[in-house]
Amino acid sequence: MAIVEPVIRTAGVDGLLVSFADALSEAANRATLAFRAAVELAAWDGVEETSSSLVSTYLRFDPVHLDHATLRTQLETLLASRDWYAADLPDGRRFWRVPTVFGTELAPQLTQAAAAAGLEEAAAIASLSSARARVQTVGFAPGQPYLGTLPAEWDIPRQSQLTTRIPEGALAVAIRQLVLFSVPTPTGWQHVGQTAMRLFRPDDKDPFLLRPGDEVQFVPTDAVSLDAMRRDPHGGAQCEVIR
Repeated sequence: MAIVEPVIRTAGVDGLLVSFADALSEAANRATLAFRAAVELAAWDGVEETSSSLVSTYLRFDPVHLDHATLRTQLETLLASRDWYAADLPDGRRFWRVPTVFGTELAPQLTQAAAAAGLEEAAAIASLSSARARVQTVGFAPGQPYLGTLPAEWDIPRQSQLTTRIPEGALAVAIRQLVLFSVPTPTGWQHVGQTAMRLFRPDDKDPFLLRPGDEVQFVPTDAVSLDAMRRDPHGGAQCEVIR
């Protein structure tokens, strides 16, 4: 059952977790992103780090200068200040258009994913490429975004068996979400598209290319064009600030 009010939980000796639901929804993810931005803006003394998951905001603090009770009171006051489920998303978000090859030998599981969604392959490509998906969180691997939420037909399960290796830049689908892979890895998600994006660049000042709250559209391209885009660290992707 979904949590209908935000819940504050203790997370170790130096952390608190604010959860807006116990299952993913657009409203809970919106609240999570907006609330984290507000905490960052508040710049409370003693709070050293914040991060966000699909439905929760985490705060790590210095217990020498701030205690759980004081921080909990600050969080309760901020939570009561507005309806976070209807809050505006943070400023500075970006909209990315990412060239993507759907299907072919580069993304060999499009056909089976389309069948699971009850779609012909062409309709599946049209659905996935027309979606403007939000980066709901970044995790599992460095810089790896989870994006959604897709239309209801894409509420398909992960595979029962692992794919032994999915490449960097692979686009995969399951449970009404897309995952864009930042490193080669085994996965149970279905590989439906391939991009040339380098999501994790450890030598850069900002090593993660995508940020929570960004929006992404995967624009169809062909394999020859995609290969030429591999020389671009963004893989041919273009972005603009959302205003």
